[in-house]
Amino acid sequence: MRPIDGNTHGLKARQLQRLEATFRRRVKGELLVTTELTRHLCDLSREINRQIGVLLDRSGLIQRVVVGEPSRLYLPDIGRVRGGRSRFRGLRLLRTELRAQGLTREDLADLNKLRLDAVLVLEVDPVGHAGYVHWAHLVPNNRERTVTPTQESFRSVHELPPDAMALVRAAEQEMGRLFAGDALDVERDAAVLVGVWPTGPKARREAEASMAELSELARTANVRVLNEVIQIRKQVDPKTVLGMGKLEELTLQALELGAEVLIFDRNLSPSQLRAITNETDLKVLDRTQLILDIFAQHAKSRDGKLQVELAQLKYALPRLIDRSTAMSRLTGGIGGVGPGETKLEIHRRRARERIHRLEQDIAKLSVHRSVRRKRRESFRVPVVSIVGYTNAGKSTLLNALTHSEVLAENKLFATLDTTTRRLRFPEEREIVLTDTVGFIRDLPQDLLNAFKATLEELEESDLILHVIDASDPQVDQKRQAVEGILAELALEGLDRLVVVNKIDETPKPMVSALKKVTRGVAVSALQREGFDLLLKQIERHLFEGLKVQPPTEQSARDWLYRNRLSHFGGDETSFGGGDETSKFPAANEGLAPTSEVR
Repeated sequence: MRPIDGNTHGLKARQLQRLEATFRRRVKGELLVTTELTRHLCDLSREINRQIGVLLDRSGLIQRVVVGEPSRLYLPDIGRVRGGRSRFRGLRLLRTELRAQGLTREDLADLNKLRLDAVLVLEVDPVGHAGYVHWAHLVPNNRERTVTPTQESFRSVHELPPDAMALVRAAEQEMGRLFAGDALDVERDAAVLVGVWPTGPKARREAEASMAELSELARTANVRVLNEVIQIRKQVDPKTVLGMGKLEELTLQALELGAEVLIFDRNLSPSQLRAITNETDLKVLDRTQLILDIFAQHAKSRDGKLQVELAQLKYALPRLIDRSTAMSRLTGGIGGVGPGETKLEIHRRRARERIHRLEQDIAKLSVHRSVRRKRRESFRVPVVSIVGYTNAGKSTLLNALTHSEVLAENKLFATLDTTTRRLRFPEEREIVLTDTVGFIRDLPQDLLNAFKATLEELEESDLILHVIDASDPQVDQKRQAVEGILAELALEGLDRLVVVNKIDETPKPMVSALKKVTRGVAVSALQREGFDLLLKQIERHLFEGLKVQPPTEQSARDWLYRNRLSHFGGDETSFGGGDETSKFPAANEGLAPTSEVR
């Protein structure tokens, strides 16, 4: 027997048999539906008190049978459109309606988005008989080169046009002439962004700024944003965040736009995620999941990939929910005796086992990093770490100071893996300059915990350069967010120097105000402006008053030589000339040839 789609939970065996018998019925000729099929569906729908839908092809054969809820019917995935904009799918939807609501916005959205031949709605009276009948199909608009739905209502199925399918085919032929050669624009990664904020004096401004950042995150994740919805309400709904009515309206809007993803600008609890996904057939992501997806796309090193996978598993474990009967079936023990574990429990157990293995692997890598740090400390090479909000210009600053070519893009989280370069000062002094992953407000706790091993490099820093984007309207809030994360990592006591970046894009009064508030140094990493003062400030923080014992040229060479040999083997490192180029590849820290400050 062919499977029944939708909500069949709680149905009796006899009712399931009647549903399966629906596949044996057929509609012949140009009719939309026959009286026999109408009577069968209406009677069965009233008996189970749920909507029933069938998808028929043009030969009149029933391809899918779907059981819905009393007030809604979710269509299953029926694949891609067979042609382009000039053709219909070749399937028509026939469904029952228990509440006399007729055609809904959702019906028309399905008709347009899925390019169905037609949608037919049968109203069912209290005794299971068919009442009013409503049908709609698409017709081309030659003037605007679009298609629009046309609707009609009748008192019974006997009044339906006897040549209804002929009308559909005629409309398709006209579309073929109108859209010849055009391909249907199918948005597989299109999304609607959703922001819900409690009322307050600055709620609207804060919501718009946060949604702008979410839009940038979506762009980094290669997601096309079709619309942004902001709701300001007295209190965030504890179940569905924005309320059932607004959620239903949002779902219909997403269907009409062709979006397949809803992205919420907040972290959803497992219960909220479950409630929202139960009310919509769209994919639902929250802010945390979007950030994790970006990290998964851009992590390159083994350490970074392990950290991201660990964060993803910790995030997903409490959100493994029972979305299908297959996940809840009992699996027997040896010989099939006993209830055993459900498939859902098996997935959770395997996730916990994988988390344990990842934590062990990350601990081993942490030990290796600790060994390398101790070697560096033994040769007294000062370490300067660059931190800041994501997309503040940290990698650009590293490239400009050390003449490197580290990836630097105008995207959030372009840098995920720690990168280290050397910088040589006059008087035979060298430092190690480290670029770190960008911070972001409301950084997911699991992600912060997972990256503590990577960010523990900051604990050994002699100086932290906090880079801020002077051109950002939210510069002060983002600066405070970074300071808060540093405090969470217990790094607030380290010596810090604020670098006010992107002064070439910022009005001078704003730059002056930021310098005064932060006591920082103003630079343009892209234009290489203000570096003389920045390097003097770095030198003053590190070397004046013997805060850090300046390493000699020979000690720095010895440290680099031993560190590289310990990882790659070989005879010896050849240094020569002004740039001191090694014939060995860079060590694990990614050390490049020394850049010299003259």
